[in-house]
Amino acid sequence: MTTSSKGLFKASVVAVSVAAASSAYSAGFALNDHSATASGAALAGAAASTSDISFSFWNPALFTNAESTTFMASGAYVMPSMDVDLNSAEDARFTYTSGGLPSQDISSDGVTQDSVDDTLVPSLYFAKPISDKTVAGISLNVPFGLSGDYGQEWAGRFHATETGIQDIALSFALAHRVSEKLSVGASLQLHQAEVVLESAVGFSGTEGIGRIEADATGVGFSLGVMFEPVKGTRLGAGYRSEVDFDFEGDVKYSDVPAAIVAGVGTVDADVTDSITFPSVLTLSVEHDLSDKLTLGLSAIRTGWGSMDGINIDFDSNQPNSVLTFGFEDQWMYSAGVNYVYSDKLTLRTGIAMDNSPVTDEYRSARTPDGDRKWISVGATYDFNDMTSASFAFTHVMIEDVSVDRDFTGSGEEDQGRGTLNADYESSANVFSASVSMAF
Repeated sequence: MTTSSKGLFKASVVAVSVAAASSAYSAGFALNDHSATASGAALAGAAASTSDISFSFWNPALFTNAESTTFMASGAYVMPSMDVDLNSAEDARFTYTSGGLPSQDISSDGVTQDSVDDTLVPSLYFAKPISDKTVAGISLNVPFGLSGDYGQEWAGRFHATETGIQDIALSFALAHRVSEKLSVGASLQLHQAEVVLESAVGFSGTEGIGRIEADATGVGFSLGVMFEPVKGTRLGAGYRSEVDFDFEGDVKYSDVPAAIVAGVGTVDADVTDSITFPSVLTLSVEHDLSDKLTLGLSAIRTGWGSMDGINIDFDSNQPNSVLTFGFEDQWMYSAGVNYVYSDKLTLRTGIAMDNSPVTDEYRSARTPDGDRKWISVGATYDFNDMTSASFAFTHVMIEDVSVDRDFTGSGEEDQGRGTLNADYESSANVFSASVSMAF
């Protein structure tokens, strides 16, 4: 068995780059649609809004928006599109030793379409005042997630075939009105995460599939404050902590040639790894320009730098799989307005710039991420004093990017996978809706 086949196993079978090729809505693999109300203004004012309790995702102090027992359900249907124009791909038969076999082109169609899946992102909120100034809240959100499948026949299959991740967070919060001008809040979060990773192993014509499924639990917290220094101007700040996960699962192989099994030891085994999901800091301001018009601004910093890479450990004689993410901390900026059209109808719109954490150096088939621009519109209709519904539509424009992986220049990680050069064009449409009921 050649050295490169061992590297192929080490680098491509278990490439746990969870920021993969399908989170077309938000930079990296964050999911930012936790409120149809907030989405209508592109999250402008997300940590300072008095609209409803769904803004507590960005600032737990905003559970004080509940004046009575309130339940709210919100959902976003994300419809991403990603076209991959394949320029070239070669397998990993090349070795640095004299007499090594030359690399060969991998058969595949030149363009891959529909490699990202539509996704429903749900959110639930419940708030109950326990005194005149204090509100207890519970929420269920999906802070991070993605789902994508290139298929097992495309030329980049040694880099990735399928990648999926889901992080569900259950939060328990308390919010308190310190005064008419100041509110504070905090929450404890219980996270359950699952990861699915699949790619090809071997060489073109002599290959199989390796698939990892792993899960983990984690604990996080959030803190928030909302301050209204003068009537009509609100300042808000919310912080969601990093979450440490110790993933445990297994790797299973199918259709792997016996020579590869014997040479590299690609046998079904248990796997473990530790990954830290990033923190999120949200800074917002809302200002009432008039009785009907409100301006909102937000700056959201995601600490992607905590995800520097992975180191998968196998409960067998298989060598660890190491992958570098090279993520950088990034900011999202948004501006929007709310307009009270009538006693029952509020209209809103907003724009945003969401910067990608992925650098050109480490962009891969699992991380073909680019900067995003949002354009959002939305509305809230109040049926009565107790019940309202919100709707939003967001169009996400994603920067065209290229993936250029060359194992002769990218180190051991790509020495195992082979080469890949491809251009990506992506976008997304997101439809959001929510219902809020007070009792």
